[in-house]
Formats: sequence, C-alpha cells, structure tokens
Amino acid sequence: MPTPWTHLVRFLAEEDGQIHLGQVDAKKCPDVGLATYNGEKVEVKLVTGSVFDGTMTSTTMHISKLLPPIEMSEVPIIRCLGLNYYEAAKEAKAPIPEVPVLFVRPRTALNGPYPAAINIPKIAQDGTSDYEAELSIILSKSGRDIPEEEAMSYVLGYTCSNDVSARTQQFKNSQWSFSKGLDGSCPIGPVLVAPSVIGDPHNLKIRAIYNDEVVQDANTQDMIHKIPKTIAFLSQGTTLERGTIIMTGTGPGVGLFRDPKVVLNDGDDIRVEIENIGTLVNRVFYE
Repeated sequence: MPTPWTHLVRFLAEEDGQIHLGQVDAKKCPDVGLATYNGEKVEVKLVTGSVFDGTMTSTTMHISKLLPPIEMSEVPIIRCLGLNYYEAAKEAKAPIPEVPVLFVRPRTALNGPYPAAINIPKIAQDGTSDYEAELSIILSKSGRDIPEEEAMSYVLGYTCSNDVSARTQQFKNSQWSFSKGLDGSCPIGPVLVAPSVIGDPHNLKIRAIYNDEVVQDANTQDMIHKIPKTIAFLSQGTTLERGTIIMTGTGPGVGLFRDPKVVLNDGDDIRVEIENIGTLVNRVFYE
C-alpha cells in the first residue's frame, strides 16, 4: 500500500532525465538543499500522482537537478505578508499592524533552489536588491471564508522562500507588487515538508546566510499574525485556490536596514535556512 509523502521534492532524475516527484529520507539526508549543492548523490523514492495527492512508491531514483517543489502551472498566485515579525517592524520603525500587511506576486516570480539563480533584471541593478528569509506554505485545497480553527487543514506543506526585493522600485509606490514580482524573484524549496513532520510552525529557527555570513537570525514564534489567522483573514469573501503560496513574512536583518547596507550583487551566494526543512541555496545573477 503506497504511503503519503512527508518530504517532497520535484527533480530531474539521473535515470531518465525526466521531471518527477520524490520522497527524501530525512534521516539519511536531513538537508537536501545542501546535499545537492555539495554534489552528493541523493536517493529518493518515486512519488506518483500530483503534489496534492501523491503517494510514495518503492521505486528508487536519484536527483540530477532540484526544482521548486511545486510546478508554476499549479500555482494560481503568491500571496505575501509584510511587517509580520515584531522585531522586523521594530527595525523598520513601523507600528505593529493590526491586520496583515498584504501584497501579491504573480506566479512568474516563482523560482527554485540551486542550481537555479536569482535573476536580477537591469531595473533592479541599482544597489538596492535585497533578500528576505521566509517560511512559506502551500495550500492543499481551495476555500473561502475559512474559519480560523479550520485553517491549518488547508496547509499542504511548508518550505523555505526568499522574498527578493527591488527596494528602489518598492519605495516609489505604496503598492509593492511590481518591486517584488520580478521574474524569478521568489525562489522556494528545497523540499516541501508535511505538517505532520513540522508540528508547530510557529517555533522554527529561520536564518538568512549571505556569502557565509548570517545576516538574519529569527524564530517564527516572533510572527505577529500566525498562520491560522492569516489564512482566515485572506479568505474573507475571497476564494483561496489550491496551490496558492503564502509567504509569511521575514524577521529583522534585511540588507536595507543593516549598517553598512547589504546588497545582492552578481555572483553572491544567498541562503535561507529553516529548522526541520533545510537550506534554500541560490546564486545571484545580473542579466
């Protein structure tokens, strides 16, 4: 009898060069992002079906290239929270928001883990490209007017994400969608971890590592608006479709507020590391 996945990856297989879903053995490979970055041979069990209904089989394959854990065509939209950590709001000298601060990204912003690169287009090559380490969720089913007490049943899984931002463009306008919606500006991965494994998503260590230096070091317990409240709030009078990615905000330490400022430059290494999930590794590329 096939079993549901707990640590799901999308990948190109060494065996046939095709895209598959697979289950990573977290005991053998606790951080698939670092393992593939370091060129280690990573074994997975083939998962049949889709990301929403996949089951693990006994067929063994090996990762040639990691991809984002969900296909772009399966993502209707990416919904994002700003100023959702107490310490980040304090760092920005902003008031604690009474309701979630929201913006959206198009699905064309979706990107994956290394070897995928964060592409910085010419409009953002002005010394203000920034990182934001975030925990993201993917919704397992569609819903509207979701009660807060039922919200967690809509979570398919958790993954790392990087809310790459073009700050000059962001502050030209009160709406952030353009500055945060550039192609490939939202890498996620390396793995999608089931809620049964994560347990409490509001007690996870989360870090951003820039060229081997830890620049963000937070814990998801610092979130202002927790995940159930966020889902319930977003679904008021609004259908949240299956496959929606919700980015839950970032902690303090973004490049904009560091002294001296930290900027994503061509060739830089930027990583998002989350406890019980692993490390999302990307290089920066100036097109």
